[in-house]
Amino acid sequence: MSRILAIDYGKKRTGIAITDALQIIANGLCTVPTNELFDFLLQYTAKEQVETIVVGHPKQMSGEDSENMCRIVPFVNRLKKVLPQMKVEMFDERFTSVLAHQTIIDAGLKKKARQNKALVDEISATIILQSYLESKKNFIS
Repeated sequence: MSRILAIDYGKKRTGIAITDALQIIANGLCTVPTNELFDFLLQYTAKEQVETIVVGHPKQMSGEDSENMCRIVPFVNRLKKVLPQMKVEMFDERFTSVLAHQTIIDAGLKKKARQNKALVDEISATIILQSYLESKKNFIS
């Protein structure tokens, strides 16, 4: 079975998460400088079987798109052109940064680690992916 990759797209950094081969568990993979993201995705998908890329969909509390969508839409359009064989989906990313910070606190990491924005981005991508997996599971059930 192929993996699912999730992206928490940011202006400077992008968090990446990946499932196991059975698509049960989401794991943080890394954080990539956004200007190197396409190179990373091309290299990664060339060596690993990935069937779907899930991109965090930034929304406001009201459910409307946030201002970050002006960066996400061009990214997703280019992603579909660069990897035309890849299924690309967007998934609500509201609260992921807050949940990522709380996860870091709950894990007992020291203040310096809690300020690591790259770690927050990677955990946010993991939360997006795990939420996506759970929504698919609930849809099937």
